[in-house]
Amino acid sequence: MAKPKKRYVCTECGSLSHRWQGQCPDCSQWNSLVEEAPDTKFTAKHDLSSGGRAIVFEALDEPTKPLTRQSTGIAEFDRALGGGLVPGGAILMGGEPGIGKSTLLLQAAAKIAQKGGSVVYVSGEEATGQVRMRAARLGLSQAPLKLAAATSVRDILTTLGQDEPPELLVVDSIQTMHSDMIEGAPGTVSQVRASAFELIRFAKERGTALVLVGHVTKDGNIAGPRVLEHMVDTVMSFEGERSHQYRILRCLKNRFGAVDEIGVFAMEGHGLDEVGNPSSLFLSGRDEPIAGAAVFPALEGTRPVLVEIQALIVRLQSGATPRRAVVGWDSGRLAMLLAVLESRCGLSFSTAEVYLNVAGGYRLTDPAADVAVAAALVSALADKPLPADAVWFGELALSGEVRPVAHGSVRQKEAAKLGFKTAFGPGDGGQNVAGLRYTDVRAAASLVDRIMASA
Repeated sequence: MAKPKKRYVCTECGSLSHRWQGQCPDCSQWNSLVEEAPDTKFTAKHDLSSGGRAIVFEALDEPTKPLTRQSTGIAEFDRALGGGLVPGGAILMGGEPGIGKSTLLLQAAAKIAQKGGSVVYVSGEEATGQVRMRAARLGLSQAPLKLAAATSVRDILTTLGQDEPPELLVVDSIQTMHSDMIEGAPGTVSQVRASAFELIRFAKERGTALVLVGHVTKDGNIAGPRVLEHMVDTVMSFEGERSHQYRILRCLKNRFGAVDEIGVFAMEGHGLDEVGNPSSLFLSGRDEPIAGAAVFPALEGTRPVLVEIQALIVRLQSGATPRRAVVGWDSGRLAMLLAVLESRCGLSFSTAEVYLNVAGGYRLTDPAADVAVAAALVSALADKPLPADAVWFGELALSGEVRPVAHGSVRQKEAAKLGFKTAFGPGDGGQNVAGLRYTDVRAAASLVDRIMASA
């Protein structure tokens, strides 16, 4: 009997190779090839042009029964989903260990079950007694959901096929599931792909909302093949620092709603609590104005969130190489911003250490934060506090020009609602917002002059 040949599959693009390589020849990613159990070899002798079942085509305007979203009972979870769970939709939720994924899903599953919904919670990592212990801590012991500890996809689907399909199926986690049709241990690329495919097919055929919990790698990406993210309808990331109280549920992909929506939670002793006004969480105590602190009205999806950006400049006496430390923002964008301030405004940061922090463990990706970061850096360098009732926003170009950003009025309305009186932004971003005075900043040089000239 011929020895089966080894083959390697890329976890990023799914391409196959018969020998291991450090770099994938198709997508050029490094260290992405992993060994996979051999399947039936497909050759040119296989003819798929006949022998199948004819499919029925439908018109695009054919009447279809509308899908009604189901609320999870957690408003912040519904907001991140785009309004609730869609029947037949598949959701993949990733996050670091201990961040609260299982806690959030158990709370949502229990609330749906308490409202009369049919919910099945399958745990592949914990025994049923451990899940009951967590439910007792959360005060959800009386929720009528169906609980099981299983890892065989065949057993799960066979059991679910005996009764009416549930409205919600939670599988925690997909890396612990295995299919007896595929060789390999649970968690391998082939097992994760095959198990997810069977579970998603069941959800689509029976109209069950499916939630898959996914492990993450040390880089923060969901473990397993990248095709897993393409197979599901919604990809969510549960973020936050375990040393901080607050957690952010971020939607990265959504076929049924807007992306980049977030839900904010606070980890308490009795579980995760919703945070309806996250802006108040990410603003530190502002009793006395401090140099190097600027407030930025960020926009996550449709939700404005006010965060505080803190900068610290330390002058070096020796010829040591200065450090640039960033928490919550892109370090490459900080380097670009420092270069613009030195080249266009004549400021010197080459002999100083620069520390930048986004308060509250928040992570910024909005390019409109450039002006707020620049204001914090200039304020720290000059040791002059910024106005305590002001917000700053705008994108900074390499020429030093402040470029307009989207949804300026939404940002200003959120600032006015929280009591801020002044907004500094791009030249054409002014809006008539009651109680807020808008001041345009057209270039980085005018921003520096304004801060340096302040009392």
